[in-house]
Amino acid sequence: MADNQTRNRRKVRVGVVTSDSRDKTVTVEVSSTSRHPRYDKILRTSTKHHAHDEENDARTGDTVRIMETRPLSKQKRWRVVEIVERAR
Repeated sequence: MADNQTRNRRKVRVGVVTSDSRDKTVTVEVSSTSRHPRYDKILRTSTKHHAHDEENDARTGDTVRIMETRPLSKQKRWRVVEIVERAR
């Protein structure tokens, strides 16, 4: 299998930056909805990911796209790919 194919299969998520206080690191909250299999109720879940932001460009409230990567530190397994929308 070529290296290019494995890189394309990495998980990509879109979320909102909740914290940018650390150097080159942002906390991103990714929200998702799913339907309960029996009761058809909409369930909302959210997870927080610590993402690597090399240029310290993302700010709190920005919508960003993050991609899965190799472990960069104890908690960081994601990196910021792009800033989708700036906070107003």
